[in-house]
Amino acid sequence: MYFNEQTIILLNGNFVKAEESKTDLYSQTLHYGYGVFEGIRAYNTPNGVRIFKAQEHYERLKKSCELINIPFNYSVEELIEQTYKLLEINNFKDAYIRPLIFCSPNMSLTKPTGVSLMICAWEWGAYLGDNLLNLCISSYCRPHPRSTKIEAKVCGHYVNSILATSEAKFKGFDEALLLDSDGFLAEGPGSNLFFEKNGKLYTPKKGNILPGITRATVFELCLKLDIPLEEGSYLTEDLLKADSAFLCGTAAEIVGINSVAYKTFPLNWEKSLGKKLQTAYKNLVLERETSLSWN
Repeated sequence: MYFNEQTIILLNGNFVKAEESKTDLYSQTLHYGYGVFEGIRAYNTPNGVRIFKAQEHYERLKKSCELINIPFNYSVEELIEQTYKLLEINNFKDAYIRPLIFCSPNMSLTKPTGVSLMICAWEWGAYLGDNLLNLCISSYCRPHPRSTKIEAKVCGHYVNSILATSEAKFKGFDEALLLDSDGFLAEGPGSNLFFEKNGKLYTPKKGNILPGITRATVFELCLKLDIPLEEGSYLTEDLLKADSAFLCGTAAEIVGINSVAYKTFPLNWEKSLGKKLQTAYKNLVLERETSLSWN
């Protein structure tokens, strides 16, 4: 249950009870998946509740709207301010935040003339848990980049993610790993992939993936910690020959992978670059460290 009778959401500028909020049933978002959203986390730090990279998330929400021709008539600064107020009203300290822009009633396949904005939040642990994951290679591939705006966080894109995750869990795996339409490694259903080989990290390049904000944070941490990192086009065989691997995303944070397609990685997770980055990421979001230069 993501809300109770006391939970408040923000809907079109008004703070209302979640259980009393209403919407129309003729929205393109409901019928066609034509809407955009974000996933953001807030953390209870020694300096108070802090939303991690709020500016970047709301800028991406705006960019997603622009890419698929949905009107965005909101101030990013005001949205951040309202989100902090929403957390305060609900007394949330560690929370997952979900802004959603959905379209006004329109059953045609044309761009909307109006939209609504909803922001909700709930207390949520790491999406994929804290244990090392066992992944399968999905039979589903990521949408072709010429079929949609792949870098936009569009509601309808996540049907692909639901199919991939559902298939993986039906087969007894924790999560799926999708390839792109050319057969190269892409990403998880809601997370980006990194793998380690001989003390260096590798990750699929942009173009067929959602370039995540947590992914960008890993890049920043690698620069600070002098961890070599390369983007490129990689095959499943490259991953299966790796020493270790991990997924990252706002919901999942950084989580290690035990195996892919029953192939277990040989490097102990505690000695991996992924573990080092997992610790660094946690220290960063919780504001435990003023410097990222530690052993």
